[in-house]
Amino acid sequence: MTLNLATLLEDSARRHPGRDAVVLGATRLTYAQLDAAANQVAALLAAHGVQPGDKVALSCPNLPQFPVVYYGILKAGAVVVPLNVLLKGREVAYHLADSQAKAYVCFEGTADLPMGAEGHAGFEQTPGCEHFFLITADPAAASPIDGVRTLGQALAEQPATFATVGTSETDTAVILYTSGTTGQPKGAELSHANLMFNALTCNRLFGSLATAHERHLITLPLFHSFGSTVQMNAGISVASTLVLLPRFQADQAVELLQREKITFFAGVPTMYWGLLGALHDGVDVAEIARNMRVAVSGGASLPVEIIKQFKERFGVQILEGYGLSETSPVATFSDPERDPRPGSIGVPIWGVEVKLIDPDWKTIEGTDEVGEIAIRGHNIMKGYYNRPEATAEVTRDGWFRTGDLARRDADGFYYIVDRAKDMVIRGGFNVYPREVEEVLLTHPAVSLVAVVGVPHEVHGEEVKAFVIRGGEITEDELIAWCKQNMAAYKYPRIVEFVESLPMTATGKILKRELAGR
Repeated sequence: MTLNLATLLEDSARRHPGRDAVVLGATRLTYAQLDAAANQVAALLAAHGVQPGDKVALSCPNLPQFPVVYYGILKAGAVVVPLNVLLKGREVAYHLADSQAKAYVCFEGTADLPMGAEGHAGFEQTPGCEHFFLITADPAAASPIDGVRTLGQALAEQPATFATVGTSETDTAVILYTSGTTGQPKGAELSHANLMFNALTCNRLFGSLATAHERHLITLPLFHSFGSTVQMNAGISVASTLVLLPRFQADQAVELLQREKITFFAGVPTMYWGLLGALHDGVDVAEIARNMRVAVSGGASLPVEIIKQFKERFGVQILEGYGLSETSPVATFSDPERDPRPGSIGVPIWGVEVKLIDPDWKTIEGTDEVGEIAIRGHNIMKGYYNRPEATAEVTRDGWFRTGDLARRDADGFYYIVDRAKDMVIRGGFNVYPREVEEVLLTHPAVSLVAVVGVPHEVHGEEVKAFVIRGGEITEDELIAWCKQNMAAYKYPRIVEFVESLPMTATGKILKRELAGR
């Protein structure tokens, strides 16, 4: 069977050639233009000897060039290796070598984020990577790096037509590197079928198939599976207009929600927190609410308090899903046929099974018992690239173990309790930081919080809360309030007020950094 993920773009370009596909500021690319530009990238790669199955790395923020290059690589039958835009030269070299990339396309970056210089330094350290193309903000600009061709120069010579390579459904389409918050990053190999099924299943869940024209605001980085599958691939498959925001800034996001009549927003919890904080008097909240149809959260558990506030302001229930790079990513989602349950990650998506297991892979059957989430279905990766031992550690009989702890209620809805490695063990009692965070967020003086375990001579670990204040309160007052509202073994004995919390490029709070403070 022949299946190539790039057909999502080709089909929409055939049906809606004149519709805006990608928008960034004054730049607007139609579906016909996006498809033609992707054909030029495919022709360029083929002209430089890139064969079907070869790996091509891509470092690019949310710019129109991201989908252009992404689908161009797929059209050539090659494998996309999207890289985190924050990587330094040494880290880029690791990813290029580990994925055995044959070519690398990298954005030039900015003075604050010199991606081009770091990317080229990494390329220079990787003998097996043969070609480097620099994306410039202005396609006609000269290369700022001596001896390096810009993508704009290289594409000018290429035709706008290309016969897409017929890949198999089991061929690898994308290698997504896990964030590396534990150990060295590993590349999850995702097939064309993995990603195609996930994108089409998203559209079933969101009701996008029945909507005349969806308009997405994409603030999630496209190099991450959440942004690339749930918004880019799913959106392009139904000819949505993708409005790009290269870096999440709440005030800019709110302005775009209003100006571009956005119907679909997806984000991680810190983005929703930011949006609510940016609703000043000049914002027409009623206009935003009139257009917004779908709000989706993932990447981390969304505090119930934020769900409540968002519904009050915008009239939209945030729908929560759950998944990982290794699961393409979506594995569970709010059941579209039943009322959403705030705090729940929903039920397994179509074609996917979920169960809870103990450390020995034994199934946990009981209602509300805590176990590790295991997943089986069309969304499970082929494996970690060139890492059979690491793959064997997390897979058995088609099941993938996630490292996330959850419980299941009597109706089959799942609730994340915590990452297995984030759990705090205080005096022999299990403390789930998420549960403590949920309680803290109900206090009017708490704006955002992260709870971690810190070493303690007597109890093994002590519970500590890092808090961004939203009002006046002292550390002692907050600890006293926690003592009144939580069991004795759970409440944080240590509170530290901070101006900000360390986050990944995708907006997840880096608890590992906090635990070291």
